[in-house]
Amino acid sequence: MARVISVEAERFPIAGTFTISRGSKTEAEVISCTIRENGHVGRGECVPYKRYGETVDGVRGAIEAMRERIAGGIDRTALLAAMPAGAARNAVDCALWDIEAKLNGTPVANAICPPRPRSLETAYTLSLGEPEAMAAQARANAGRPLLKVKIGGDNDMARIRAVTEAAPRSRIILDANEGWTGDNVEANLAFAARHGIALIEQPLPAGHDEILRRIAHPVPICADESVHEAKDLDALVGLYDAVNIKLDKAGGLTAALVLRDRARQLGLGVMVGCMVGTSLAMAPAVLLAQDADFVDLDGPLLLARDREPGLIYEGSLVSPPDRVLWG
Repeated sequence: MARVISVEAERFPIAGTFTISRGSKTEAEVISCTIRENGHVGRGECVPYKRYGETVDGVRGAIEAMRERIAGGIDRTALLAAMPAGAARNAVDCALWDIEAKLNGTPVANAICPPRPRSLETAYTLSLGEPEAMAAQARANAGRPLLKVKIGGDNDMARIRAVTEAAPRSRIILDANEGWTGDNVEANLAFAARHGIALIEQPLPAGHDEILRRIAHPVPICADESVHEAKDLDALVGLYDAVNIKLDKAGGLTAALVLRDRARQLGLGVMVGCMVGTSLAMAPAVLLAQDADFVDLDGPLLLARDREPGLIYEGSLVSPPDRVLWG
């Protein structure tokens, strides 16, 4: 029986406003790909990201262009050659993993994270704002063991001080989203080190980060926008200490597994992160992240409404997905 494919654009409201150095948004725009075969349903979700030139219409169109090949039974290996890395391929790849698991009766977890997946401690993200506002966010979430703090402006030292004082027992990741410059990166790194920061994500713009090879790293530095696929990694050795793997950047779980394994071979730390999406987007990433050094899969916690059923979060612990959701 031929596969039947459907593609849907959906919107999920964010609880409040989510702000990073590049702007703010109040809803998550996602695209889901659904594959039906022999009475079973496989699903995948992606988040088009403007930073990488993606739009909702463009991503939906890219998936629609693959309709005949998906219906004809394209497998995940062939998909890597048929579509470029990015959100569209992620949705298709994850839907293929899901439908394969349903058809075979074998959970995805059995293939990629033996012996059995466990609950993970995820970071919880604080939006960029003025220091006082960020301190209030940190104070409200000071009981969480790991906070990810959006920075990337002219007043970042005040933000760092405000957040660390408001949540003194939390480990803190700073995410500059390419917002620092060659003029302030060394001073900001030193200040972050004095305040016990655990990790700093993408301080400088991708392609303009060569200075990181020449300066001290008093806090480990993690590549985000600078890394998408495994082929990017060799050039990052000596620049970064870790990489943030996101399914939407890598173009699906298949490519993300290759990226993770290659990063480990090169001695790089691994973070598994996400865009702001629903539990359907997080589910495969929870399995990918089983041995990650840092986990940032809080997308559903930032939403006013998630899918039903969704992942189970208990505080900052996220459980592996139930197979009704994915995998």
